[in-house]
Amino acid sequence: MIVGLFDYGAGNLHSLARALEAGGARVRIETDPMSALSADALVLPGVGAFGAAAERLAPGRARMRDALARGLPCLGVCLGMQLLFEGSEEGAGEGLGLVAGRVTRLDARRVPQIGWNALEGASDPLFAAAPVESAYYANSFACRPDDAAVAVAWSTHEGDRFPAAVRRGRTVGVQFHPEKSSKAGLAFVRAWLAEAAR
Repeated sequence: MIVGLFDYGAGNLHSLARALEAGGARVRIETDPMSALSADALVLPGVGAFGAAAERLAPGRARMRDALARGLPCLGVCLGMQLLFEGSEEGAGEGLGLVAGRVTRLDARRVPQIGWNALEGASDPLFAAAPVESAYYANSFACRPDDAAVAVAWSTHEGDRFPAAVRRGRTVGVQFHPEKSSKAGLAFVRAWLAEAAR
C-alpha cells in the first residue's frame, strides 16, 4: 500500500515515515496536497504550526476534504489531527473542517505538554486491535469538537480533558505521537494500515 505523507515544510518526518514503513507501507513524502491524494491512504503528520500548515494545505483543501469525505483512509497525527478541524487559536487559516469544532490552547500551567500521558475511554476498534494505555505527547493546543461523540479516546493534562483520538468515517486523528509511543504506538500504526488496506 502506498501512503502519501503530506509535508507542510516544517520539521522531521522520518520517524513517522519509518513507523509506516515498518508496518509494511510504501511511503511517498509529498509537498503538494494534490499529489498526496493520489496515494492509497493519506497521513497528515504532527510537526509544525497550524497557520503555516493551513497555508500549505490551502490550494488542495477542498479536494482533500472531498477525498476524505468519500472514504480515502487518513491518519492525522498531533497537528495533523488539528488540521481536521475548522480552525485554531494558534494561527490564521482554515483547517479541513471534516470535524466541526476548533483547536484551543491547553488550559494548564505547564504548556506545552511534553511526555507520556494516559489514554482514557478508548472505544475505537483500532484500540481493540492495538491497545494504547499511555502515549507520548508534545502539544500546546488541543481539539474541541462540537460533538463529543467523535472523540474515541481522551486524555487529561492538569485537569484539562481533551480528545486523544477522533474518528470521522475512515479518517482517524490522534493528538499523541504513535511513532514515539514505543511498541504500543507502532502496533497502533500497523492496525491503522491494516484497516486502511481493507
